[in-house]
Amino acid sequence: MSQHAGHFGTNEAEPETPNLDFQGTTPYDDYVKASVLTHLQHPLSDDPGEMVFLVTSQVMELWFTVITHEWQTAADALRRDDVPTALAALKRSTYELESLNASWKPLAHMTPGEFNAYRSALGEGSGFQSAMFRRLEFLLGDKAASMLVPHRGAPREYAELEKALAEPSLYDEVVRYLARQGFDIPDEVVHRDVTQRYEAHPAVERAWQRIYSGAGAPSAADEDAAAPEARPKKGEQSPEAARAVAVAAAVGGAGGGLVALGEALTEVAELVWRWRNDHLVATRRAMGAKTGTGGSAGVAWLEKRAGKQVFPELWTARSYV
Repeated sequence: MSQHAGHFGTNEAEPETPNLDFQGTTPYDDYVKASVLTHLQHPLSDDPGEMVFLVTSQVMELWFTVITHEWQTAADALRRDDVPTALAALKRSTYELESLNASWKPLAHMTPGEFNAYRSALGEGSGFQSAMFRRLEFLLGDKAASMLVPHRGAPREYAELEKALAEPSLYDEVVRYLARQGFDIPDEVVHRDVTQRYEAHPAVERAWQRIYSGAGAPSAADEDAAAPEARPKKGEQSPEAARAVAVAAAVGGAGGGLVALGEALTEVAELVWRWRNDHLVATRRAMGAKTGTGGSAGVAWLEKRAGKQVFPELWTARSYV
């Protein structure tokens, strides 16, 4: 025993005990509001599986909230030509999207019998009616004024959605930024009616094709490139060398470059597609082709959603690089 005591010493300070005595609620709860969050669950059936469904849905709502915050931050930054801030927000959102997608795991293996045990408790409730999810979709450019109708009875949510409908989407801000960098994007795209769904445009596709090819925005030099006098003189940089420099700058230059912006958006688009596909598969396993709880066509409607490309020209431009 004496050796043991001598080895560890007798004068070592004990770890400090954290403060356990607070006036009122704990500072943690004051900040996180955990006591509010953990008492928002009120199942309407006796089936234990309903609690899982309810909490998972609430967790998804929280992820929708933070992802919407990140994309709005990115859109605001691009409006100021602040690409580093936009890239940082987009990067954070990819981690959050991965966490959102992982939220499907508790529900991904429900059988029809398990879902039927509490499905009646949902009534006509459907994720399609989520106001925060609708804001997320609006930021992606998937807009329609009709999507405000379900929220007429909730003034705060309606006002937030009305504002989001009238503002440029994240991708609108991307396209406007590309136009300010000199890419030939027509006014009909740059100043489109942002309350409408974004539709792919060949000029935006060409812009991404040039970016990924390392060509950058068109310039007067491009028009003269084919002329004999445009050939590099001794000691001058050849077009091939200039192209290599442009590619290197785009991939890793100051501010992240346009390729980095394109890749960050592509990562977001892919993760959104994975979320939609996971939703489709989980629904197909739990209820087959039955009508959805909100009156939609269920799986058929989700299949249509999963087939839609987010930031479409970022995908189609790759065929021409």
